[in-house]
Amino acid sequence: MYQRIFVPVDDSETSNLALAEACKLAREVGATVRLVHVVDLAQFGWGGTEFLDASELQKSIKEAGEKVLSQAQARASDAGVKTEGVIRESWGDKIASVLIEDAKEWGADLVVMGTHGWSGLMHLLMGSVAEGLLKQADIPVLLVRTPEED
Repeated sequence: MYQRIFVPVDDSETSNLALAEACKLAREVGATVRLVHVVDLAQFGWGGTEFLDASELQKSIKEAGEKVLSQAQARASDAGVKTEGVIRESWGDKIASVLIEDAKEWGADLVVMGTHGWSGLMHLLMGSVAEGLLKQADIPVLLVRTPEED
């Protein structure tokens, strides 16, 4: 059974639902959960404007990412799950590619992540990290979808 569960986290309800599901599974099988948050620094790396300090913005983005990761680790710990957490940086790479590379390097045997389930125009505009990861994954992926609101 699964022993190394990989969970991408962000600050969304969808991500929290996926983390809860991963924790349930990890508790049942005694697995370790790797929590990963990706910060995209490329948008501020080239300093395209004189009014913004790119290094300060990057620092703020990293700090926000560390807070997201810390909160996810606390939730997993409260659920009685052994975790490790890491921040990965993207410099213009697709987030899904950064995630799948890390999952492979870590030796994950399952990925659990949230998906909004957008379609149509929203999917076209927002894209889907989950879809991108699913297309690249050669290990099982469990997608947890946010329930639709009435």
